[in-house]
Amino acid sequence: MAYDVIVLGSGPGGYPAAIRASQLGLKVAIVEKESLGGVCLNWGCIPTKALLKSAQVYDYMKHSADYGISAADVKHDFGAVVKRSRGVADKMSKGVTFLMKKNKIDVIMGYGKVAGKGKLEVTAADGSKKTVEAKYIIIATGGRSRQLPSMPQDGKKIIGYREAMVLPTQPKSMIVVGSGAIGVEFADFYNSMGTKITIVEFMPRVVPVEDEDISKELEKQFKKKGITIMTSAEVTKVDTSGAGVKATVKTTAGEQVLEADILLSAAGVVSNIENIGLEENGIKTEKGKVVVDKYGQTNVPGIYAIGDCAPGQALAHVASKEGINAAEHIAYMEKKYNHAPEAMDYNNIPGCTYCTPEIASVGYTEKAAKEAGYEVKVGKFPFMASGKASAAGNTDGFVKVIFDAKYGEFLGAHMIGAGVTELIAEVVVARKLETTYHEILNGVHPHPTMSEALKEATAAAYGEAIDI
Repeated sequence: MAYDVIVLGSGPGGYPAAIRASQLGLKVAIVEKESLGGVCLNWGCIPTKALLKSAQVYDYMKHSADYGISAADVKHDFGAVVKRSRGVADKMSKGVTFLMKKNKIDVIMGYGKVAGKGKLEVTAADGSKKTVEAKYIIIATGGRSRQLPSMPQDGKKIIGYREAMVLPTQPKSMIVVGSGAIGVEFADFYNSMGTKITIVEFMPRVVPVEDEDISKELEKQFKKKGITIMTSAEVTKVDTSGAGVKATVKTTAGEQVLEADILLSAAGVVSNIENIGLEENGIKTEKGKVVVDKYGQTNVPGIYAIGDCAPGQALAHVASKEGINAAEHIAYMEKKYNHAPEAMDYNNIPGCTYCTPEIASVGYTEKAAKEAGYEVKVGKFPFMASGKASAAGNTDGFVKVIFDAKYGEFLGAHMIGAGVTELIAEVVVARKLETTYHEILNGVHPHPTMSEALKEATAAAYGEAIDI
């Protein structure tokens, strides 16, 4: 059967691309080798948040006396925590199945590979093959856990994020290699459950893509929880011959051997671009990513690439917007949409990390703003001074804002604290609207809320803070 659009991959980039294309009057099919929703819904964003919520509830109950409530002999059932997480993921995947039916999108299960102009070869689980045709193909094959030569993953003692979500028993100790979002979220979850955690980070600080003040605060909070942190450190080899793992770690002070039950390799993700027909069809790649223009078009007419296999940030919300943009551009080319989509601003993409305390950021860090030539005004507001944070018992962390001193342009915001992943969207929209500090100060924020911290940090940048 011939389609207008075939989407290869049904993750947070692929399925919105398929839905938007269908909404715009195009006949659409989606090809998926495993589960609708991709890694994000099944093995990433969603189930990890379910695990972290269980850890948060457990932590609250252990500290219930702080709120005047007695909850004696609080225990957790690790198996039940994992089971709840899988249930949440399954429910979300079924939701995508419903959306495919609702939007009249054909779902083709199997492994897809570009097989020439407008052709996709799909190999089913039983090995049978068929060729599906479409005028346009959107490649949305996502990414997977990066394998490091010094620690080859065996799925038992050296694991990736996928195994970390469904361990049959809780380990007593774990080494987490890498302190990006995946690393610190799992470190926090397992630490909350009672596992002894050591984080090994190659860079000089944890969460190295964040503003330096955020890194310092997270390290302080994690150490307070009993997590051991080693920065400027590299795992050079791992011995799995014994009962657990022995990791040799090279630091500025020399080498040492760490022992644990399990080692989690959380050193980022790599794109799934192998064996999908790119080379055979002359589709250009560079540095492990498919080369695309501002609409997601590859160098081969009619073929687009979005999400983790393309050059933008490897984030679900980036993939979703890229997918929608690709669908709208195809519809525009087919005269079913009246304008080309607006190109994405990759400097206005929020990043969120869901450990406790949460981290959220968008735009320039203070260092990056100065390196870009801006003279900056910086304001900080600690949650310790927030009435809502005090009432909630969540006073750790702060909001930091960065403005251009000359014109008041909102350059960036960096937050660490309870619920900050819900606060960052205000900054994203404000920056999209080219808002200055003036609008943030004069937009009345409700009291008492955590969101007041953004207004107060802005006031602090301009010497007008009331509550600090």
